[in-house]
Amino acid sequence: MMRWSHVGLNCADQAATEAFYTRWFGFRRARVVRAGDEEVIFLKSGPVYLELFASATPPAFPAEKDGPTHRGSVRHLAYQVDSVDDFLAAARGELTVTLGPLSFDEFIPGWRTVWVSDPDGVVVEVSQGYTDQAPEELAAA
Repeated sequence: MMRWSHVGLNCADQAATEAFYTRWFGFRRARVVRAGDEEVIFLKSGPVYLELFASATPPAFPAEKDGPTHRGSVRHLAYQVDSVDDFLAAARGELTVTLGPLSFDEFIPGWRTVWVSDPDGVVVEVSQGYTDQAPEELAAA
């Protein structure tokens, strides 16, 4: 079953972008993921998520594989599925995979992702297993 997940945004200033969407659009932190020096912030409002990337930091993945990295741009669109492997099997090689599938078990057990390209080159992330962070963990983030 395919479900809308989020839009990844590249930010010149993550804190300013988070404050903007929190103040004006009712978003709240749902998860913070740290990988080396990179921090990715997930914001949530109802069922809608934004994934905030700091565009000043080098991307954790090869350039453009998970979407463009220049600030002020949409990095990728994202969907959740029950199984990335089932999604890829159903595609029968008809999709252009730009990255993955990759496992993010170090952050969330069972979190797996693949990135594909649409006909216009827009990167679409397809993931399984994402969950929000517990409130007490967010307080410490």
